[in-house]
Amino acid sequence: MQNNFDEKIVRRGTNSYKWDSKTNDDIIPLWVADMDFKTAQPIIDALTNRVQHGIFGYTKVPDAYYNAVVSWFGRRHNFTVEKEWMIYTIGVVPAISAAILALTEPGDKVIVQEPVYNCFFSSIRNNQCESFSNDLIYKDGKYTIDFEDLEKKTADPKAKVMLLCNPHNPAGRVWTKEELVKVGEICFRNNVIVVSDEIHCDLVHPGHTHIPFASLGQQFLENSVTCVAPSKTFNLAGLQIANILTYDPEIRTKIDKAININEVCDVSPFAVEGLIAAYTHEDSEKWLDELRAYLWDNYLMVKDFFAENFPQFPILPLEATYLVWIDTSVLNIKSEKLTELMIEKGNVWLNEGTVYGEAGEGFMRLNIACPRATLQEGLNRMKKAIDLITAQNG
Repeated sequence: MQNNFDEKIVRRGTNSYKWDSKTNDDIIPLWVADMDFKTAQPIIDALTNRVQHGIFGYTKVPDAYYNAVVSWFGRRHNFTVEKEWMIYTIGVVPAISAAILALTEPGDKVIVQEPVYNCFFSSIRNNQCESFSNDLIYKDGKYTIDFEDLEKKTADPKAKVMLLCNPHNPAGRVWTKEELVKVGEICFRNNVIVVSDEIHCDLVHPGHTHIPFASLGQQFLENSVTCVAPSKTFNLAGLQIANILTYDPEIRTKIDKAININEVCDVSPFAVEGLIAAYTHEDSEKWLDELRAYLWDNYLMVKDFFAENFPQFPILPLEATYLVWIDTSVLNIKSEKLTELMIEKGNVWLNEGTVYGEAGEGFMRLNIACPRATLQEGLNRMKKAIDLITAQNG
């Protein structure tokens, strides 16, 4: 590998949300979804050059920015995007919130698929709407969509939007073409617009291909909103940049108004330069390909560790993301309590499953985007904690 993902970089003491949210300096944080790797060198170089200019005023987004997004999604995802469809903003969560504001009225229902990314709930709540869950079906260690229930949910006259997590966080699913088509057909039949969160689209693992929802045909393009960003892909969450892709001019006008109402319409010069370097430089693309290989090996290590030490805890297939979903239901301990016990007895911090809705009870989420030695130490601490917990519980 050209890039050294084994390098340990000290993040504690840098005001890192992931590393500095607990005062205990011995905790290994394997929770928040950012990575412990340096980003690609072309991005660092572009930001360094921008810093050297020394003036950081209001930023005009240039054509090079739009061209970079168009090129990336055409090249990496076979998705033809046009400049006119794009609205930039400071993050995918503000993008989702703006889409909900634009497409609903207070009291409307927004369909989600629990267990699902926790910020969906706050975006819905903050727009005075109601979460309406089409729970995923968990069977034989894998999640699938309950299409019969989705048909019922979308038929509710109050249901106006479906938030699709594609790929899915925390389940790790890459939805197939057949699944996405069926979701679209159900939603279109019931006049529900699909807002597709595709922030993890670049982090897909061997044997799977990300399919942008809007790329499936004209009807899918016209009746959907796609939210994307380089933040998960290149570890750039702190730069705060995302794009909303909307073909329909009327929907786009409504979202643009919502973006301005929410005052999330201005981005920083660093966000612009970072995105261009990420999406256009050959070495950034090589960095991503090497990252994906490294993450996959980390996942295989986790699978082997659990198979040897905790075969009673199913590790779900990781089709995309760097977030491993673990079934801990055999312990019969509430997820929130188990998270506390992991910190108390093992000094290792994971996400409790109930952060992602009631359907997440009995699960934990493990972030594997860290140097392998850090991950190994985290796994060893998990073993220590679980051994102590099971011993105490008899």
